[in-house]
Amino acid sequence: MIKLPSARRAPLLAALVLLPLLSQCQSSQDTTSQTLYERGVRDLQASMRSGELNAVTLTQYYLDRIERLNPQLRAIIELNPDALEIAAALDAERASGHVRSPLHGIPVVLKDNIDTADRMHTTAGSLALLDAPTPAQDAFLAARLREAGAILLAKTNMSEWANFRSTSSSSGWSARGGQTRNPYDLSRTACGSSSGSAVAVAADLSVVAVGTETDGSIVCPSGHTGIVGLKPTLGMVSRSGIIPLAHSQDTAGPMGRTVEDVALLLGAMTAEDPQDSITTNLRTRSQLDYTVYLREDALQGKRIGIQRQFFERIPALDTLMEKQLDLLRAAGAEIVDVHINSRQSIDDAETTVLLYEFKNDINNYLYERGGNLQSLADLIAFNEEHKDVEMPDFGQELFQQAELTQGLGEGPYMAALGMSKAYSQTTVDALLRAYNLDAIAAPTNTVGWPIEASGDKPDIYIGSAGLAAMAGYPNITVPAGQIDGFPIGISFMAGAFAEPSLLGIAYAYEQISQARRAPSLSD
Repeated sequence: MIKLPSARRAPLLAALVLLPLLSQCQSSQDTTSQTLYERGVRDLQASMRSGELNAVTLTQYYLDRIERLNPQLRAIIELNPDALEIAAALDAERASGHVRSPLHGIPVVLKDNIDTADRMHTTAGSLALLDAPTPAQDAFLAARLREAGAILLAKTNMSEWANFRSTSSSSGWSARGGQTRNPYDLSRTACGSSSGSAVAVAADLSVVAVGTETDGSIVCPSGHTGIVGLKPTLGMVSRSGIIPLAHSQDTAGPMGRTVEDVALLLGAMTAEDPQDSITTNLRTRSQLDYTVYLREDALQGKRIGIQRQFFERIPALDTLMEKQLDLLRAAGAEIVDVHINSRQSIDDAETTVLLYEFKNDINNYLYERGGNLQSLADLIAFNEEHKDVEMPDFGQELFQQAELTQGLGEGPYMAALGMSKAYSQTTVDALLRAYNLDAIAAPTNTVGWPIEASGDKPDIYIGSAGLAAMAGYPNITVPAGQIDGFPIGISFMAGAFAEPSLLGIAYAYEQISQARRAPSLSD
């Protein structure tokens, strides 16, 4: 039996309750859901600037929605018990004339693998880390968000251990949080592993969210839930304080209902972190306002390559995508067909890299975190001891395979890393040069598969995230419409540090497509 730690017992998924109202939030009782529903960062800031709204009222609005809707969605794994007090302090700052940034007073939810040195847990969805010591400090990106005045409202559910425990796992399931469900169809997947972050934004349980991706874990759930998700260039956002999967591909990224909200969140997250050397590059040395690249005419004269290998498999998806290509042409873009051959040897190389790096990286993280569990071997033993709750439907084959690796100096790892990086980066770079492309586009997803506890079983899987993930290049997905009421996304990727151009392309497309439709949810 797992006993929750009494010292930091925070409200978990099965017992999410409202925090006591502060006196400042009395006005929230007069605020209807229609007033705040699905409003974006700029709009909310305007209302707070005019005095029509404050952060306490906004925070209470989201706490109310979480209480009503989360039991069926299981997107939120834990609330921040100090959220309203933080909101009140930020309101006092605003009243004194100090506004930190465009995120001042804006609620943000974080995936449960992002460290916070507060009264919330950080567990990667696993019961194994419930008793682990509170992280000594915030993850670098969490600290950046606090400094920007964002309210860290909650932790979101996720595929446990970022979907890297079993070869047959169910995306969006964790032992702590249960099964995250898609707000457009509760019987279908929200994809993973940042499923909770995506669903929280899609169902308006938060303004914006932070997810993490190793391969598809931001763009896939974003596509499946009808929101915008950006997987940044490796080196844009610090990895410090994030429970790792594999350092050569891991990155956090912003998720929102609009490209503008994603751009605003990215600006707050991006900075040079002395503890993560990969961020010591020219792009992170001064904070950028990515919203300056959001122009309605940004597609004019752009050349967009279309990955045709994802077509001619699902007729309804082809029909929808061809309509989006027509929109791109109408906005002044030139469409160029490209084809990228899949290679099993590259997929195998990526898996090898992840197995080696996971053992190395998680051992380092657990050692620095402290507590009784200090290694991957300890996690394997914990899961066996508590298999009734940790492994009721699938096992830990990937954990066991990773444990057999012997360190990053081994030949198989070095060869696999070289192969995956060289192939992915060379392929993308060569296409961009050969066709003089500004971006390469593809469908993000098709209709999600029905949830099955024993593991994901899609009839046909469309996943276009792999090349950008292995290369460490940026990839953004934007809502492209629906098939039978289920959201479909279109993804745009480009070379390293192409975020300004990609955000412009995504924004211009978003403005002409207006494709996003909110889910219909009842309490």
